[in-house]
Amino acid sequence: MLRRLSAIPNLHVSENVPLARYTRFEIGGPARVLADASTGHALVEALRVIREQDWPWAVIGGGTNLLVSDEGLLGIALRYTAGAIEIDGGRVRVEAGAMLQELVDATITHGLGGLETMPGGRGGGGGAIYGNAGAYGHSIDERVETVRFFDGRGFREIDNAGCEFRYRESVFKHHKDRIILSATLKLDAADPAKLRSAADDILKIRNRKYPPAMRCAGSIFKNVLLSQLPESVRPQVPERVIREGKVPSAYFLEQAGAKGMMNGRVRVADYHANLIYNAGGGTARQVHDLVATLKRRVWDCFGLRLEEEIQYV
Repeated sequence: MLRRLSAIPNLHVSENVPLARYTRFEIGGPARVLADASTGHALVEALRVIREQDWPWAVIGGGTNLLVSDEGLLGIALRYTAGAIEIDGGRVRVEAGAMLQELVDATITHGLGGLETMPGGRGGGGGAIYGNAGAYGHSIDERVETVRFFDGRGFREIDNAGCEFRYRESVFKHHKDRIILSATLKLDAADPAKLRSAADDILKIRNRKYPPAMRCAGSIFKNVLLSQLPESVRPQVPERVIREGKVPSAYFLEQAGAKGMMNGRVRVADYHANLIYNAGGGTARQVHDLVATLKRRVWDCFGLRLEEEIQYV
């Protein structure tokens, strides 16, 4: 397997790589092999070899919303690392390996508005599409025209409707064999100075909430759409906490006493009930069990099932 993978052009192969290095939690055991593909053809050829050998595999991105098991991956972790950003008028083509912050900065520099509410994103462009990333009332689906991906047989391109975007959801979450390669976005002309000012203001808020050095995945749970709340729960939610048709999961978690909870070296922030972080030396089992405890508490208090934003490997 290693010999065949190492022979593929534009594929960098490493053995026994701790995946904690590649997640914001800094948690996760080793992958037997980490393979970084810098072109679509290298990715496809790697997958062909992996499938012929019948090895287990998983595609990972920037690791922002990823929890990797303490045992790691007894197979191959595959990353697509191509990160080009091409701008032509109001259209932006971004490869999946580009960091979201790089994309935000590039569009602001070119006087293109639409992503300035998303500074501080530490994940990749592919992950942003996969999870329909967003912040402060906007999400990336508002700007996506097309997405190019590999479906296991060949390269395909679909339009915005084909992505089936919903709040923190896309078709790619439900078809994990579809690997995002690039996307084309449509942005609006705007004043770069005003865009930068807006982005900097938001970044200051984000950095206070999620300090850059904190080992965390941002918010653990999705916020809850008001329209999808059980009828029995809606009267219990004060109007003041409803934002843009959503109720922050932090509200329910705080009522359930989540703030300051801990499980070993994994803790809930004292100031934000929807923020779990690794205080150093935490394990995936500790995160998993704390998440399960929080979900159970909210269910016991409200009869409401919270859904994680984080993905599990």
